[in-house]
Amino acid sequence: MIRNYAVYEMTDKERVLFFGAGYMAAAILVFLFYHSLVLSVLCGFLVIKLKPYYESYRARQRMQKLTAQFKDMLYSLSSSIAAGRQMPQALVEAADSLAVMYGPNEPIMMELNHMKRCILGNNESDRELLADFARRSCCEDIHNFVQVYIICRNMGGDLEKIIARTSAILTDKMNIEREIKAVTAQKKLEGRLIALMPVAMLLILNLLSPSYIVPLYSGLPGRLIMTGCLGAGLWGLLMMERISNVEI
Repeated sequence: MIRNYAVYEMTDKERVLFFGAGYMAAAILVFLFYHSLVLSVLCGFLVIKLKPYYESYRARQRMQKLTAQFKDMLYSLSSSIAAGRQMPQALVEAADSLAVMYGPNEPIMMELNHMKRCILGNNESDRELLADFARRSCCEDIHNFVQVYIICRNMGGDLEKIIARTSAILTDKMNIEREIKAVTAQKKLEGRLIALMPVAMLLILNLLSPSYIVPLYSGLPGRLIMTGCLGAGLWGLLMMERISNVEI
């Protein structure tokens, strides 16, 4: 069971692939801009600085997947509640019904199977289990649903209507996010291609006409120009990713 969905920890295999591929990419890029084997070998270790960004990216992906799967969980809960089940029974049934759609290693199945074991084996409170799930998920939609559910249980509200309304709101939000991603996907692709064009041009010149760019690799002015080009390309790519990363 995942203790905190906002914190991603790479497996040993992921760590080897990330550092291996990242080191090679950084070393090749630096060599392409400076033609210095020593500098390339040293700068390859800068991939360590990218590890927090990669883990943050994977954590966001996992949280988005959990939110999408949580919507299916709400549909199952709504059907069970409408049939007269209590929330503990609805959670157990949700674990069985969603097992057809998701594998045991999917986030929502790990959570539902954990709740099922705690409810059937230890007779634990469904409110405590859902509150713990919301705290670890770090997802606003899940947290809001659990808070509304606890208030509904304490005040005697209509649980069936609350679940149905929450499902509708979550579906609308996900549809809006999907539309925004579709609109920004092309711009992201264009920005990445533009950022790669100088690197591609430099590679082509190195292969086809190396004598044409010899001044860029000799003397202080050439080194400054190459450093400026590399820095501007990386800065532009970073700004593009931030601008196109729209969240609601």
